[in-house]
Amino acid sequence: MREKIRELLDSLRFKGMAQILDQELDRTEREGTAVSEVLYRMLLKEIQYRKERSQEYRLRQAKIPWSWTMETFPFDRQPSINRAQIHELAGLSFMDRTDNVIFIGPPGAGKTGLAIGLLRKALVSGYRSRFYNAQDLLDEIYASMADRTTPKLLGLLARYDLLLIDELGYLTLKPEQANAFFKLMDRRYGRKSTIITTNLDYPEWYDLFQRKSLLDALLDRLRHHCITIRIDGPSLRVSEPPFKTNSKG
Repeated sequence: MREKIRELLDSLRFKGMAQILDQELDRTEREGTAVSEVLYRMLLKEIQYRKERSQEYRLRQAKIPWSWTMETFPFDRQPSINRAQIHELAGLSFMDRTDNVIFIGPPGAGKTGLAIGLLRKALVSGYRSRFYNAQDLLDEIYASMADRTTPKLLGLLARYDLLLIDELGYLTLKPEQANAFFKLMDRRYGRKSTIITTNLDYPEWYDLFQRKSLLDALLDRLRHHCITIRIDGPSLRVSEPPFKTNSKG
């Protein structure tokens, strides 16, 4: 009978229940547990299993390059950061308001680490999110123009609950890329939250995008509902990595 039940569970892809089948049936034989109680525990296990698999899938699809977390950020080494403000952001209420978050600061100050920490919080909470290096994103957009798949790509990017664009700085930026980037931000405006890390303060973005009218419109959307966090402190890369790794997230 156990084998028949296992076959049915496998057929239905109830992998969580299959994991504890023998354990629960053995317990039932020893303690005379009610069938309803056994079924309840097995269903709870199945739900837990599916949540864990779903979370693992979201984390893989997000393409996060480093296993940094908010909990391991060395706030004591970067006193310019308001720890209470970051912890408030980690509650993700900014996503409910579709606010954007812009981290501005010099290289190594911890911008990317904090941004990834927020992205990981969103993923664990069930949000579809994605990490992109800014140059890689712009190159992917430019490549999509060759086969005319840009609308499809922008549609995909616009649907992410949280999009992290890292290292928006001194990039090689073609006019077509600037236009497409504006279209992406326009489609996300008021609908989804975006996190951007950059070593350029807002006035310096004009040198990057070159077109004043386009950047005026871009900044108008980005900063309308925006939390700007400026980090003015030493590089965390000087003596040790900014984060301890934590594969569990």
